[in-house]
Amino acid sequence: MPRSLKSVHKTGRAVGLRLFRRNSNAWVRVADVFSRFPLLAGVIGTAMALSMGVLSFAALWQGRAQALQNAHEASANLVATLSADISRNVESSDLSLRTIVSGMENPATAKLAPGLRSLFLFDGATAASYIGGAFVMNAQGRIVAARDRSQHATDSFSDRDYFTTHAQRADVGLYISGPYESRLRGGKPSLALSRRINAPDGSFAGVAVIALNRSYFDSLLSRVNVGRAGSVFIVQRDGVMLARKPPLQATAGNTPRTISLSPAFAAMKDQPSGSYISVSALDGVRRLFTFTRVPGTNLIAGVAPAEDDVLQGWRHRSKIIGGLTLMFGGGFIAMSWLLAISLRSRAIALEKLQRLAGTDSLTGLSNRRALDRRLGEEWRRARRAAQPLSALFIDVDHFKLYNDTYGHAMGDDALVAVADCIQHSIKRPSDIVARYGGEEFVLVLPGATAASAVTFADRLRLKIESLAIPNSASPKGFLTISIGSATTIPRHGGDALKLLNSADAALYRAKRSGRNTAVHEDSMVDGSA
Repeated sequence: MPRSLKSVHKTGRAVGLRLFRRNSNAWVRVADVFSRFPLLAGVIGTAMALSMGVLSFAALWQGRAQALQNAHEASANLVATLSADISRNVESSDLSLRTIVSGMENPATAKLAPGLRSLFLFDGATAASYIGGAFVMNAQGRIVAARDRSQHATDSFSDRDYFTTHAQRADVGLYISGPYESRLRGGKPSLALSRRINAPDGSFAGVAVIALNRSYFDSLLSRVNVGRAGSVFIVQRDGVMLARKPPLQATAGNTPRTISLSPAFAAMKDQPSGSYISVSALDGVRRLFTFTRVPGTNLIAGVAPAEDDVLQGWRHRSKIIGGLTLMFGGGFIAMSWLLAISLRSRAIALEKLQRLAGTDSLTGLSNRRALDRRLGEEWRRARRAAQPLSALFIDVDHFKLYNDTYGHAMGDDALVAVADCIQHSIKRPSDIVARYGGEEFVLVLPGATAASAVTFADRLRLKIESLAIPNSASPKGFLTISIGSATTIPRHGGDALKLLNSADAALYRAKRSGRNTAVHEDSMVDGSA
């Protein structure tokens, strides 16, 4: 391999190793956070699962709104189609009515032979399949001209609403009647489109009528699919139902069904178009109503798919997705807390191990290993705060002779009693009590001045005397201690070990001076001596 390529290869490897170490250190720091705060794993896992659950259910709810919106758009298209079909046929019939009215108001038309007059008045549009008949009625309501011959030509139809309306008012224009049973066609359900015919002086001269078969509306609605429980309908503005799918039950006497008192109808009768959700007063089904006014008429076309039909697919998907979200989210939360509990148990076990590793098994005090760590921490803290730090070295007097006289078991009991007395003598959490080895103990008093350390040492010595633990090897006849103390204000470059050495030196001076005394070392005052 050329030298330049080797150099590039080595450089790449070095960069890769640095990145790997950096990433590894980051993961180690993350793992350290979780080890110190084990319940954090459960909290984070729960928060993540809940967040994903909220997002999933929000998406599902948005899907519901989208399903309703799609149903509304489809219904609006169906309503527009129905309205356009009805409007087109009504407009065609109205043109035929205008032709009939114009012909009848022309005096020359009356002079034509009956057959020729019918050809002149009734165009091809009146022959459409949905038109039941086309007629001209005089001022008395009798038929004077018809598209088809009828044996009821002598009957009077002055009782029909379309006739009375045109007779009473000249400004009605196109009038669409309510539904009725035709007397000319064997009681077939019909609907009349009519216009007024005026005499030359403007007085009422009759009515031009085109009868629509109501079956036209039924046929129109039959082609519309609105789901299992949906409905589609044509209703007049006064609430009279002309056609509905599915059909309504017949009323007594076959009177027209009215929905004028229905809350659902009240929302649409005065509006040109719109949509809303309501419970039908006819069958109690909750539906999505979309309606529009048929231009140029008093008719309203409406499509109302059932909410259950619209949301059926969405609900099926929601059950699956929601169930899976709950299952996996619950599982993730459970796993997170199991991990958190495991980490916590491990942290507790590790803490116990660390405590055991730093605890003297006999006295329960900190051992020398824990002393070194705690002393180093307090040394650095005192150095930052520029505060004094005192150490006391304690030794049980004549303890070897005590063991030889009373036995090691009694010796252990004596050490435990001394350790307990020392432990209960301190009041601050920052004070350190440790067994240094054998019958030696160390006390570290952060913030204590030399005078405070000496006072504490004398008080502690008297407390041990007050225990009155028998010791025939001691001149006083009971167990006593010797104490050496030292105080310093740590500075940079100093060493906590020198503080202990000074206290140890003071302890030896106390022993040489006869034991059961406390001696303070004055040689170390700034942590650098």
